[in-house]
Amino acid sequence: MIDLLVLLLLVVGIVLVTAKYKISPFLALLGAALIGAFAFRLPVEEIIPTITTAFGATMGSIGLVILFGTMIGVILERSGGAIAMADGLIKVLGTRFPTLTMSVIGYIVSIPVFCDSGYVILNSLKKAMAERAKVSLVAMSIALMTGLYATHTMVPPTPGPLAAAANLNVVDSLGLLIGLGLVVAAVSAGAALLYANRFLKKDVELLPLAPEETEVSYEELKAAYGKLPSGLMAFLPILLPILLICLASIAKLPGAPMGEGGLFGTLVFLGTPVVALGLGLIAATFLLRGKGKLAAFNEQISDAILIAAPILLITSAGAAFGGVLGKSAITGFLSDNLASLGLGIAVPFVISAALKTAQGSSTVAMVTTSAMLLPLLEPLGLASGAGPVLAVLAIGAGAMVVSHANDSYFWVVSQFSRIPTATAYRTLTPATAIQGMAGFASVWVLSLFLI
Repeated sequence: MIDLLVLLLLVVGIVLVTAKYKISPFLALLGAALIGAFAFRLPVEEIIPTITTAFGATMGSIGLVILFGTMIGVILERSGGAIAMADGLIKVLGTRFPTLTMSVIGYIVSIPVFCDSGYVILNSLKKAMAERAKVSLVAMSIALMTGLYATHTMVPPTPGPLAAAANLNVVDSLGLLIGLGLVVAAVSAGAALLYANRFLKKDVELLPLAPEETEVSYEELKAAYGKLPSGLMAFLPILLPILLICLASIAKLPGAPMGEGGLFGTLVFLGTPVVALGLGLIAATFLLRGKGKLAAFNEQISDAILIAAPILLITSAGAAFGGVLGKSAITGFLSDNLASLGLGIAVPFVISAALKTAQGSSTVAMVTTSAMLLPLLEPLGLASGAGPVLAVLAIGAGAMVVSHANDSYFWVVSQFSRIPTATAYRTLTPATAIQGMAGFASVWVLSLFLI
């Protein structure tokens, strides 16, 4: 019982120092690992080896994967690839159902590109489509925001779900995670889209532009990138690794559908996440144009490293915290008591939602929850089959509930859309709650058949 109280105090401490005192989540998690090691009475000689081993193992297993995924996203963002993807989707979907088109564009673009960046890039497209279709900008903003959010927390190679997958040791099951993640994210985005459509014809007074601000039209934005890459080349850096990872997962199914010879070995090698994303990065380099493309490539890679570094450190620190929990007596206590409660798949969702709502960052919520959850998979009945994958998706659903003032994404959406803060609380925040709950509901239904 004392160990459970220690765990609760550590979780509250992490939330408090990151939300109220703005301490880096990396330091908060590392500090929690060290304090927890003493509080759980681990042998002194095992404390540092436990922390450093878990930290290094996670960095080694997921470091290059997160780096390559981030690099692909930055190149797509800076080269105009994300705009080319949006253009291609508009040609297929049309503009008859503008909120649906906006949601689908966000859903696709946010697989490689961070949702914050994706919203900034697509904001002028959203405004142009709203004016053309004569629908509310608030409805279009909700559709784009939630479409981006759905895959941002559910589908690799976005760093959040990748980090959670690493902490729960399901990197080798990325194909299954991508497949189920796309389904759950679609349900999540669909629920939010129905909510967005309530505002289609509602006029909402928007904030005026500041005197020094000017709005850039979608055509002006496209022109700023110069000649855009083709839609096929824009989609290739993300479709290629997903296809390779999924083919490798199929090849490893019982019954060896691809045989056991050279084809099997080739598919498994190419579908290894680090190889697949490395090939995706190579494909992304073909989006760079002009005489200065080598300099642009080097600049974008440097920027991607700066973006990925905090995520890698937070993920590894979270793994160190999880390593300490795994060595403690808390796992035995929870194993004896949690299984009888029948909480199962709800536990990762509730913990992630509580962390997200309290401190604002979806990535921190996913990393912290997954780090704590690894020792609990067995007592929760999530250790076998698709259980760990569904746990990642439940964490992702929780990491959307809810976006409000402590979330940078809330301010990106409301400020770029010129939505007054009070209106944003009444429209944007409930949308993230709805899509998070819908996402969890679909994970729970999947758990009835897959666990």
